[in-house]
Formats: sequence, C-alpha cells, structure tokens
Amino acid sequence: MFLLGILTLGQGITIILQAVYLSEAITKLFKGAATIAVLPSLCSFAVFFVLRYFFQWLKERISYQFAERTSVQYQMKLVKKIFTLGPRKIGKIGSGSLITLCIEGISNFRTYIELFIPRAISMIVIPLLILFYIFKMDVLSGVVLILTMPIMIVFLILIGLLAQKKIDEQMVSFHLLSNHFVDSLRGIVTLKYLGKSKSHIHAIESVSEAYRAATNRTLRLAFLSTFALDFFSSLSVAVVAVELGLRLIEGNIGLESALVILILAPEYFMPIRSFGNDYHTTMDGKDAGEKILRLLDEATEVKQSNGNNLPQWNNDSTLSITGLATISDDEERNILENISFKVKGYEKIGIIGHSGSGKSTLIDLLAGLSEASEGNFFYNDQEISSFSMDSWQAQVTYVPQHPYIFSGTVRDNIGWYAPNSQEVEIEGAVERVGLSELVESFPNGLDEVIGQGGRILSGGEEQRIALARSLLQQRPIMLFDEPTAHLDIETEHDLKNLIMPLLENKLVFFATHRLHWMKEMNIIFVLEDGKLVEAGSHEELYHKKGSYYHLIKALKGEEKHEVLSSIC
Repeated sequence: MFLLGILTLGQGITIILQAVYLSEAITKLFKGAATIAVLPSLCSFAVFFVLRYFFQWLKERISYQFAERTSVQYQMKLVKKIFTLGPRKIGKIGSGSLITLCIEGISNFRTYIELFIPRAISMIVIPLLILFYIFKMDVLSGVVLILTMPIMIVFLILIGLLAQKKIDEQMVSFHLLSNHFVDSLRGIVTLKYLGKSKSHIHAIESVSEAYRAATNRTLRLAFLSTFALDFFSSLSVAVVAVELGLRLIEGNIGLESALVILILAPEYFMPIRSFGNDYHTTMDGKDAGEKILRLLDEATEVKQSNGNNLPQWNNDSTLSITGLATISDDEERNILENISFKVKGYEKIGIIGHSGSGKSTLIDLLAGLSEASEGNFFYNDQEISSFSMDSWQAQVTYVPQHPYIFSGTVRDNIGWYAPNSQEVEIEGAVERVGLSELVESFPNGLDEVIGQGGRILSGGEEQRIALARSLLQQRPIMLFDEPTAHLDIETEHDLKNLIMPLLENKLVFFATHRLHWMKEMNIIFVLEDGKLVEAGSHEELYHKKGSYYHLIKALKGEEKHEVLSSIC
C-alpha cells in the first residue's frame, strides 16, 4: 500500500503536468506561435503522458503480484483450516460451499485485492492533489469541484447499498447451485441406479434458472449504475465547463488557466468513476474474503506440543485427561463437561451412552479432528496442548461409522494410508478381514473399481475395507466411532469375530450403543449428558447397579427389537 501510494502520488503529479503542458501548447498555437516554439511543450506533454501510464503499469503489476501472493497464502491457510476443523464441522458448512470458496472464492478474492486497493488509493490521492492545484490557480473553480463531488459520492453510496442486496441474493443462489452441483455429482450413481437421473434434469434446470435470473438482475443494476456514474460525472464536468466559459468571455480568467482546469476536471472525477465501475466486479471477492476470514477464525489454530515429538505408544505408556470440556457453538451448550480419566498400556476402553451423550465427540477429540474448549492432557506425564499433533495422529487409526470409499480399485482403497504396501501384505489384510471370497468374485480381483463410478459395496463390506486399511497402518492406537451402528445383527456378529483379534496389543477406544461389545472391554466409560458418570469393568458396573445397569435395561429392549426385526 505504501508503494501504491507513492506511485499514485507520482501519477497524480504527471496528470497535472501533462494538463499544464498540453494547455500551454494549445494556447501558443491559438495565439499563432510557430511550430518550433510549441514543440518543447508538446514534447513535455508526451513525456509526462508516457510517464503517467508507466506509473499505472507499475501499480497494476505490483497489485497483481500482491493479490496473487496473498490469495495463494489464504488458499493454503483455508485448506489447512478445513483439515483442522474436522469432518463434522465441514459437514455442517457443506462441502459444496467449501469447494466453491476454495476455487471460485479465492479467484474472486484475488480480483478484489488487485482492483480495490489501488482504486481506493487513487480515489483519495488524485482528486485531492488536483483539487489542491486548481485551488491555487482559481478558487471559484475549486469550490465548484468541491460542491459537485458529494453528489457523486452520495450516489456511489446509494448504488453500493442497493448493489450489496442484489449481490447477496446472487451469492445465495450461487451457493445453492454449487452445493446442488456437487451433491448431484456425488449422487449420480444412486440416481441412475434408482432410475431418477433423467427426472433430476428438472431440478438442475430449476436451480440453474434461479441463478441465471439473480445474475441478470445484478448485471442490470451494474450497467445502470455505470451509466448513472458516467452521466453525473459528465454533468459535473459540464457545469465546470459552463462556469469557465462564462468567465472566459467576461475576461475574468485566462485561456491557459481555463484549459488546465477543463482538462483536469474529468481527471478529478475519473478515480470515483473507476472505483464505482469496479465496485460490482469486486463485491463477490469482498464477500468471499469475509467468508474466508470467518472460516479461518472459526476455531483455534492447530496447537503444538510443549515438548518434543511423542514416543511410540507401548504397554507402559500412559494417557491422562483432566477437566476435558467442549462447547457447541451452534447450540451454546456443553457437549462434554469435566471429563477426567487415565489409561495405561494396551487397554480396551468401551464408551457407551444414549444418543447425544457425547460418545462421538469424545472420539473426535481423541482423533484430533476437533479441539477441546478446556482440559489438560498428559502423555507419559508430558503435557500436550491437543490431540491434533502429527506425532499423536501418526499413531492413531480412526474407524468411523461410515468409512469413505474412494473412487478407485480395491487395492488403492485398502492401501490408501500405506501406498507402498507389498502385494502379499494387501492380500494378507484382505484375508484377515474376510474379504477374500468377495475379491475373488470380482472379475478384476484387487483391481476392481469400487466407490463412486464403480462397484457398489454393502455397509459391512465397506467396514471390512476400513479394517483392512487399519491392518496395513499397524498403528498402536485404534479409535472406533460406532462402526456397526448401521449394520444388521448378523453382519455385526461376523464383523465382531474379525475385529476382536485385531485389537490385541493396542490401545482401543470403542464408542457404541451396542451392549454386547462391552463384555470384551477392560474398562467401560458411561456417558450421560456429556458427563463421565461411571468407569469400570462390566462386572463391576453391573453389580454396582448404577447408570450402566439402568442403561443395560433400557438398551436391551432396543437390541431385542433389532434382533426380531432382522429375523423377520
């Protein structure tokens, strides 16, 4: 901005000097001077004319480089923040909106920085410089220019307020279109499978038509405002011209001075016109920039450990958590409150509670997918700031309720986190999770394409793919977020027989509402309304006849209903 200010100041001086030498040349010619006498003035005018646009070129080059550098930095920060916020927060925002913000939004933001800053500086510096010079030459003309400028500014403000409303409508329509487009791409296989792909054309047409109409309304306003700005600036210059003409006839001002003022009058209004014309071009970028900044401020940045990298988890390692709490920004309530516990070595911890008790939130925090509002965390008595550290996450395998199947081969999906795995390792993982028979049934075996655009897998098969991934990772800490909640009883039973051997010699946190898993756990955490109300083994808690005992009584009816439904 300092460089642009200096260049704009230089540009303003050249604008004045080119007007001075041009009016001097015209006056000499009008008075009948020889061409050789006029040539120095014309050459001076040409020098300052070229110098003026050289300054303009430098300004544009500096603005472009700054805008490009800044937009790339913000794009990198935005992508980093998306990974920091975690999948649950991103799910609330909408992947379509984020894709639009990362691509179209950054591009618009770059345009906004490139145009808005130099236009704003020019709008302040050049008119003041010209006004100061004209006041020195002729006070009355300066007063006329001061009186006409507020008309332009007031009109610019009114246009801005009206344009902002139209732009907001367009952005809402654009976000709806982008979300709809992304969702349509993701769901096209399902739509085709259900025979609804052709009928979906009408939905796409309706959303696109709404965006077209909103864009046309915005463009209509932009064209009308450009015309109005040109009209008012021309009218203002005409007022100055009439005033100068009358005074010139009466002999109250000289020809050369009048010509200088008349040449400078359009230059006085030009920065306002340029700012107003580019206002509509840059508003999308301004809106995108505000959204980017809001998203970057959405949560605290990834915290780093106070010490060195964490050592590999082993049977003597300890993890201690005290006063853990997290607050929902949307609902303004505590999701987790005052959670404290300590685990050591290769324990299997079951986490159970009613829906909404905070099981998934606790798993997300341990996985580093979200940040806690409060709490102290200790790894082998070494305090750490959060679980978002690379040295912690490098030891964690996270198995969600709905594992993501990437568009690619079975081999690619299983080896996603271990791309350098040998063939024998992949085949061993396939065999251990019970996928051998399924893979052998595929025409292309491990090279069969699955996921979007490929073969569709059942929920149980997707979970087996996720388990195979975890085997290749060979990490000592495993986090399960209700991995069988959407599966039927028979499929869950088969998976349980596969999962339990994989949990040996690992620290396991297993969140579920299925009670039969708890007998396999060393420790059970019972959550109620975000609070850890009980902790202990199955036998201890059952005979205690507290919250765990009553939870069993309440949930057993649900499990019986599921069994009966599956049998029917």
